[in-house]
Amino acid sequence: MGFSGHLVFGRSERSLLEVPAFGSIHRELKETVHAWLPRPGGWQTLQLDHGLWEEEDLRALVECTGQAACVADVYDSDVALVTGMSADGQSWRACLNLQVAALLWAEEPEDLDDQSMWVNTPEFNEAVQRKRAELDAEVPASAQDALAWAAAAGVGGVAGQSEIEDLLRSQQTFVEDLFDALLDRLGFPEAAQR
Repeated sequence: MGFSGHLVFGRSERSLLEVPAFGSIHRELKETVHAWLPRPGGWQTLQLDHGLWEEEDLRALVECTGQAACVADVYDSDVALVTGMSADGQSWRACLNLQVAALLWAEEPEDLDDQSMWVNTPEFNEAVQRKRAELDAEVPASAQDALAWAAAAGVGGVAGQSEIEDLLRSQQTFVEDLFDALLDRLGFPEAAQR
């Protein structure tokens, strides 16, 4: 079973967990937060369990730090929905591991009695293909917005839009690796290896 929770990426001179946006998390729960290796320039990623992060917390983090930030809502290490926001309030969204997302989010018929029977039907395959096409159609705009977000954060220039689109369409066993690769390709300094 993989990780389900949130990957929060932001910038702070101190530990990101000490930023007032995380002030409502109880001290004992803060001990469950895992910090990834930091990136140069104060860029940090925190791995939080579900229930410790709400959608409106991204805006609070950006306001507290005055810096761009993003969060990946991860499901079982298989799929993630990434939302980013710049200091000027511009936001973007991207899905990671599109094929898995299409399998999970394909529209089910309203009269469905047994999901286990439905997944073995041609109708299920058609629903997955429709969802995959829908998600794929969003990739160019997501890539463009992610690049603009990175530029607003003061980084970028490492990859062009087509490279970001390729990454958004790629597949990884662990979506956390894909999230990390996205940050690298957007031009954020890579984490120091220990």
